[in-house]
Amino acid sequence: MINKIAFGGGCHWCTEAVFQALNGVNKVEQGFVASTDHNTAFSEAVIVHFNPETITLDSLIQIHLHTHKSTSNHSMRNKYRSAIYYFSEAQHTKAQTIVSQLQSEFDAPIITKTLPFKDFKPSEVQFKNYYKNNPNKPFCKTYIHPKLKLLQAKFSKHLTDNHHPNPIK
Repeated sequence: MINKIAFGGGCHWCTEAVFQALNGVNKVEQGFVASTDHNTAFSEAVIVHFNPETITLDSLIQIHLHTHKSTSNHSMRNKYRSAIYYFSEAQHTKAQTIVSQLQSEFDAPIITKTLPFKDFKPSEVQFKNYYKNNPNKPFCKTYIHPKLKLLQAKFSKHLTDNHHPNPIK
């Protein structure tokens, strides 16, 4: 199985920070992903490279669904498409199964789409590692800190030893 998966949901700064905090994630590429058919427009997303012996695809998808508005079809969904972008048919099938199994953890229907990965455009250098470089900026305190606190509360077993200390205190 391919050991990378792409996720879109909210701001890619937030998504990048969430996945960088996880043990077993080797690299997070921040940028914009395009898919096929009606989803060819680029949308903010990340590509997550991971070690499946340390963190499973199931756990990554569960964390993704809980750390963005995966049940909200709000007006910014073109810029922030809620998606799991797969790189193989096996990933596609597995991702759809996982989302179906996780539906019971949510009060509303999950709107996250499982889409084929087609293309990627990386973010400009000044926006990469945004949280790591700017943890005290107002955006980080308002939007990223709550996601990291949720990670600590719900998924602490997956956090790296050197997890971002600022919001967790």
